[in-house]
Amino acid sequence: MDDEPQSVERKALRINLDPAKYGTFAEIGAGQEVGRNFFQAGGAAGTVAKTISAYDMKFSDSIYGEAGRYVSRQRLVQMLEHEFYLLDQRLTPDRGNESTFFAFANTVTALNYNKTNECHGWMGIRLQLEPLGKPHDIILHVRMLDRDNRLQQDAIGRLGVNIVYGAFHLRDEPGKFISGLLDEIGTDRIEVDMIEFNGPDFQKRDNRILCLELIRNGLTHAVMFDESGHVVQAAEKLYKHSCLIERGSFRPLTKVNIDMLEKAKAQFINREEVDETRLKVFMELTLGSLGDDGDVDHDDFIARIEVINACGYGVLVTNYFEYYRLSSYLRNLVKEPIGLVLGLNNLADIFKEEYYSSLDGGILEAFGILFKENLRIYAYPIEQETFDAYSQQMGRGDNVEAVANEDGLITIDNLVVAENLRNLYKYVRENGFLETIEHCDRDNMKLFSRDVFQKVCSRETGWQEPLPQPVCEMIESKGLWTC
Repeated sequence: MDDEPQSVERKALRINLDPAKYGTFAEIGAGQEVGRNFFQAGGAAGTVAKTISAYDMKFSDSIYGEAGRYVSRQRLVQMLEHEFYLLDQRLTPDRGNESTFFAFANTVTALNYNKTNECHGWMGIRLQLEPLGKPHDIILHVRMLDRDNRLQQDAIGRLGVNIVYGAFHLRDEPGKFISGLLDEIGTDRIEVDMIEFNGPDFQKRDNRILCLELIRNGLTHAVMFDESGHVVQAAEKLYKHSCLIERGSFRPLTKVNIDMLEKAKAQFINREEVDETRLKVFMELTLGSLGDDGDVDHDDFIARIEVINACGYGVLVTNYFEYYRLSSYLRNLVKEPIGLVLGLNNLADIFKEEYYSSLDGGILEAFGILFKENLRIYAYPIEQETFDAYSQQMGRGDNVEAVANEDGLITIDNLVVAENLRNLYKYVRENGFLETIEHCDRDNMKLFSRDVFQKVCSRETGWQEPLPQPVCEMIESKGLWTC
């Protein structure tokens, strides 16, 4: 039965008709739409112990405790803890032996009257997997994409039913749980950009893989992991911070990657408007760099995350192949300065007009999005021989050319793009959107990432040389990337 598509109403009814499932619905924002769906399905008296909606902040604080931000993970967890505690204390003596208790909660901010606010929220469920069992949590962060308040309420109500149903019937099949979240909603109405399974029986569940599956299933375009590898919600992580980000395959992370980021950081923090104490620095992986034809090796994915974390950086994973889309995503989250760290070869690729054939305005439209306001690109120089090898590998043809300076390096000053784009390149440079990264370590500039990876796989003599020490230690201790 679980393999058959089911309507939201049928899901709610199935929960209602199961006498073992009994719980509370606590909802703040967007009405009490989740509870309403269970009432409308029929038989709710068998499932609903209580519904509550503490909209007023003083009422909310008096019930759940104070929170710095009311639409936050902290407030959601407070709600789950409080409501589940009451269920356990009040009902376990009477029906604990035959019931699996649950507390569903959400705290969301729906579209305001002027349609000017960010529409997002936190939703989750704390449940027992068996009578008298330990509590387990499933937590999500969502964004509401409808531009009508009533439609947002409807979407939240349906999503809540899908979460409750999935928690009880699909929790052992995470792929089906994730694909079922947007049943009768669709990716054009709701985005889920963070998910966590926590609890003793979820110990073997890797939340990093679950978040990757959100991207693969089209529920979001980006997920973030902090410096310890824990899933975080990007908007909260970057709130009131500036950010510096380097894109790469990081298979594995090399000394060149570290040199690029740290030297760029030294220049980035010298910008007058950058506060170093409020700066987030992280690496970015695109979904395309994780596998061919959408086939992602989860072990390889985790290995890349862990070697990046070993060097003290967080990780953003996106499906934004084009840099202008990454820029737009970051700008929606970050009001402070943004820095993108690229190799010169990647900067050259930005000037391939075929990348922008889907845009009505072509490369001009893309650059209008990419080079805007507070964003600056920091370009890592490259030696002539390496640049030529990359150009041949990437099939650039006549798109760009370069002649090294007296130091033997290609920088933003001697990169020559296609003739019809040279005024555009001049405009970008002269308006301060590009900076050459200075004082680079040239010892590893001739290294190709693919060659390094092959040496690591075969454990060829000297494979550790191009890698930071923490990366070498992790590869050896965990046996990563062996042929």
